[in-house]
Amino acid sequence: MQLIDWLIVLLYLILTMWMGLYLSRKGAKSLADFFVSGRSLPWWLAGTSMAATTFSIDTPLYITGVVANRGIAGNWEWWIFAVSHVIMIYIFAKMWRRSEVITDAELTEIRYGGNMAAILRGVKAFIFAIPMNCIAIGYAMLAMVKVVEALEIWQNLGIDANANNLKLLSVIGVSIFVLIYAGLSGLWGVVATDFFQFFLALFGAIIVAFFAVNSVGGIQELITQMPQVMPDKDILSFTPLTIGGNGNYWITFSKTAGITASTFFAYIAIQWWSWRRSDGGGEFVQRFAAAKNETEAEKAAWLFNIMHYVVRTWPWILVALASIIIYPNLEDKELGYPKLMIDFLSPGILGLVVASLVAAFMSTVSTSINWGASFITNDLYRRFIKPNAPQAELVLVGRLSSVLVTVLGGTAAFFAKDVATVFRLVIAIGTGSGLVLILRWFWWRINAAAELTAIVASFFVGMITSLDQVFTLDNPFQIEDFGLRIIFITVTVTVLWVLAMFVTPQESDATLEEFYRRSLPGGPGWERQRAKTGLAPAQNLGKDLQKVLASILLLFGALLGTGGFLLLKPNIGWIFLIIAVFSGMWLRQLNKSKILPMPRPGLDDDDLL
Repeated sequence: MQLIDWLIVLLYLILTMWMGLYLSRKGAKSLADFFVSGRSLPWWLAGTSMAATTFSIDTPLYITGVVANRGIAGNWEWWIFAVSHVIMIYIFAKMWRRSEVITDAELTEIRYGGNMAAILRGVKAFIFAIPMNCIAIGYAMLAMVKVVEALEIWQNLGIDANANNLKLLSVIGVSIFVLIYAGLSGLWGVVATDFFQFFLALFGAIIVAFFAVNSVGGIQELITQMPQVMPDKDILSFTPLTIGGNGNYWITFSKTAGITASTFFAYIAIQWWSWRRSDGGGEFVQRFAAAKNETEAEKAAWLFNIMHYVVRTWPWILVALASIIIYPNLEDKELGYPKLMIDFLSPGILGLVVASLVAAFMSTVSTSINWGASFITNDLYRRFIKPNAPQAELVLVGRLSSVLVTVLGGTAAFFAKDVATVFRLVIAIGTGSGLVLILRWFWWRINAAAELTAIVASFFVGMITSLDQVFTLDNPFQIEDFGLRIIFITVTVTVLWVLAMFVTPQESDATLEEFYRRSLPGGPGWERQRAKTGLAPAQNLGKDLQKVLASILLLFGALLGTGGFLLLKPNIGWIFLIIAVFSGMWLRQLNKSKILPMPRPGLDDDDLL
């Protein structure tokens, strides 16, 4: 990096710090201001912040490694979450907003009652805030450390040390910096900087893609050279499935696919509903809770899906493909992204792209820090230690909690090996609990014991079957094939929580009726509570499920259609474009059709009309 590059990065850092310090006054007013922005975010800011949260510095490195090792089809590991994210739009976003919680752990004492609900809230808050969240922060920090090392920043500053010491310096440096504004300004500072960071990061990704593809002679040359560089692997296929062969038209699994059949099956059939965020939970709950109203929450969810899956997928994949051709013998494939930056970007442009990666890193880590601190403050300190703590004290605890979460995340980053492996660990320790989280909204019989069993079992079974891949341990319980691991975790956890549910008593009628009044879910699972309260559901579940199906086809049609045209596969491009267009027309028709209110007890059809 030249002087002009350093000046650009420094200017960005100064502006970010200024914004965080300026907005610290808004975050200091109350707990709601610090963690949910006073419930006043417009949809475009909430949605962009959600997209920025999932656009970290680890993502381009992760995708570069995935494409190089598993082909484009390997991206189904994260593409498939689009299904749960679309379900989030029409099924869960409005209910989360109506619940008016600060964290998803807080929902447990609204949905359930008694001591078991309190235990669940505390355990869930601890697991999500400390081990799960800190591992997630760790892989984002690990990616930042890799970029720092690739740019040889410490060496350029005259610091000569061994690799571990340089890694430790990198972890400490990035941790302190992101803490300054995330720990002071709360969610206001996070979402405000997210808006600018997202577009800067997206612009940086497009710049790298442009130079990377040009360096190999363009798209056509990239496609021509790929089979020569990787003759034993079908890198360019969008799925590991092939049609035809030996004169037939059966769909078969490609022998040159980068992922196994069991892994692809686990992605498509299990992972999207089995993961812990299947009902829109996690950091997104903060954005829904912070939105102005239910409609704004739904719009924010749609904006996130478009930005996350359609807009920014392909610049990363193009960079990954170019890195395979330019650095075919690179041992750590994830380093292909920063190496392309160093080798092909001119002074000034390099500084801009580095600033964009810093922006991507900060947007994700700041959200994770704020989210983890919200559990510690709202669900542990205020709930169990000092329920009557004044708002100023709670904000202080939130800031101190931010420090704790950051330190633990940095520790995870120091000991981890590579981004893609840690990402799989994050998926594994959150798999298995998704179904119970979905059903708790739509079936009265789900109780606190079932959810507690699912959360704890998911974490421990996922950890036991995955740790060897992350920290180089001698683990006899390790399941090497990721698909088989996901299937095993899901089946084991499901059996455990179902047993726990049926051997423990149901929740009290008063608790169930109060939850129904607050969330007003549709479907047949709350008929008894609906009759007792006399309240019609606020959603038509059948109509919303049709919207979900239309939206899934629209989103994947746009995603794969864009890829088809970009990679000179016009047949694929046109097929998925047509799917997207017709699905969009279907969705538009569903949104235009009027829905009559559901009948209430004691009212006949004439009363409704």
